[in-house]
Amino acid sequence: MKDKTKLIQDIREFNRFYTRLIGLLDGHLLDSDYSLAEARILYEIYTGKQISASQIVSTLRMDKGYVSRILKKFEKNGLINKENFSTDARVSLLALSEKGLKVFHTLNRASNDQVDALITPLAASKQKELVKHMQEIMQILNGS
Repeated sequence: MKDKTKLIQDIREFNRFYTRLIGLLDGHLLDSDYSLAEARILYEIYTGKQISASQIVSTLRMDKGYVSRILKKFEKNGLINKENFSTDARVSLLALSEKGLKVFHTLNRASNDQVDALITPLAASKQKELVKHMQEIMQILNGS
């Protein structure tokens, strides 16, 4: 039991370190007007091309009401377009508007720049080692 408590503390310590390191606790991600949740939803819409709100909720495991509020904000700000799904008028497919694409690409570049700044001081071998360990973490937690 004592070993498990230590493992839990170590994992939580790493989580705190990493969220602080990349600024995930800031109200606005990457000095933008968007939160981490909003940026992730933009990412899901971008990669999904045309995706429903329920798919976003399912993929991100976020509260349906919270996602709905964010999508309403995006719609009001002209970041997304909605199109009724051909076989079910109750379902809208979401896509980024031109403005939404600009916002997404700006956030994506800023995120890439942030990671680049984080890993640039490391030797190439350390960069590869870091990615290898991150991939191993994902495999372990996915049960692979």
